[in-house]
Amino acid sequence: MTTESAHVAAAARPAQSYLGSLIVLTSLFFMWGLITSLNDILIPHLKSAFTLSYVQATLIQLAFFGAYFVVSLPAGWLVEKLGYKPGIIIGLAIAGVGCLLFYPAAAAAAYPLFLGALFVLASGITLLQVAANPYVTILGSPRTASSRLTLTQAFNSLGTTIGPRLGTTLILASATAGTPAAEAALVQKPYLALAAVLFAIAVVFVALKLPAIEGGAARAAAEPRARLWSHRQLVLGVVAIFVYVGGEVAIGSLLVNFMSDPAIAGLPESTAGGYVSYYWGAAMVGRFVGAGVMLYVRPGRLLAFNAVAAVILLATAMASAGETAMWCVLAVGFFNSIMFPTIFALALNGLGKHTGEGSGVLCMAIVGGAIVPVVQGAFADHFGLLPSFAVPLVCYLYIFYYGLSGHRPRPAPAV
Repeated sequence: MTTESAHVAAAARPAQSYLGSLIVLTSLFFMWGLITSLNDILIPHLKSAFTLSYVQATLIQLAFFGAYFVVSLPAGWLVEKLGYKPGIIIGLAIAGVGCLLFYPAAAAAAYPLFLGALFVLASGITLLQVAANPYVTILGSPRTASSRLTLTQAFNSLGTTIGPRLGTTLILASATAGTPAAEAALVQKPYLALAAVLFAIAVVFVALKLPAIEGGAARAAAEPRARLWSHRQLVLGVVAIFVYVGGEVAIGSLLVNFMSDPAIAGLPESTAGGYVSYYWGAAMVGRFVGAGVMLYVRPGRLLAFNAVAAVILLATAMASAGETAMWCVLAVGFFNSIMFPTIFALALNGLGKHTGEGSGVLCMAIVGGAIVPVVQGAFADHFGLLPSFAVPLVCYLYIFYYGLSGHRPRPAPAV
């Protein structure tokens, strides 16, 4: 099936059938957003429980987002072979198993076991990302792919908004500065509940009938064969995804400690954890707004504008202190909003039969969320929390370049 014929078939289907499929897929975006943002609560909680440095605490993000690097390409191959729906079901099951592993990790009060559980959990989410993101871009008109993916990602941001609030209530607010075993045990019930929800969603997907659209075979007859890496927009997009996820996650990872710093706001951790929701909630609002704006403004231009705004906010925060710095950093969340879905859609534009494989490579670049937070953690240990925000600032400078010109494809040579 060619991409053109896939979209002709899409146009021939009742519009409501696609709407229903997108609504169901939205639940996945919500769940992995909620789970991912819980890491922002785990970091300060386990840092205190196990008396960790910033670098040691950010190993949580290294374990979680490192799974994207290890699993993305195999996940892309699996989706190409089995299809989008089986990939989603398998991903949900693996993520559920990862949540279950939090129980023995907490019972043993062993930090390395937590890291292992996070890796398994993230492996399942990686498979969900590889399957669901390109499925949303294919499921409709290519002209509105960026807007459509941004809209579904808005519900991912709803999950990331609720996650810190939920984690603060169930974990940080219940912390008593007891033994590592007692503190670690606080995560058991929340993650068992998440496992139950993930398995339930997997059962629902088994029963669902989703439109069958081939990924790997798309546009095979219409496009000359070309090497995947000959697509400039994909290669530069891989770097853009790496630095975007890295910058966004690095900021979120240190927000609780940042706002607890007496030089910034001096908030108790249980209060600061609630404020993390403003960071992710702003991204949710921005995605709903951005989905509409991109119907009239070119996605690349909007991406560049948002990146410049993030740079200005971080520079202002670093040049000041107190609550001004706090609110500037939280406001970055609004401008993060459209970045991931826009970069993702722009990078996949024109890949045709390589779309599924390209999605796997882009998801592998999410490993930036593993590396950049550790880099910022090292800066925080050596230079202080506020100066460490220079790390994500540099990330946003590259995103500005990608939105301005880096996303523009060049003709791929035939081989």
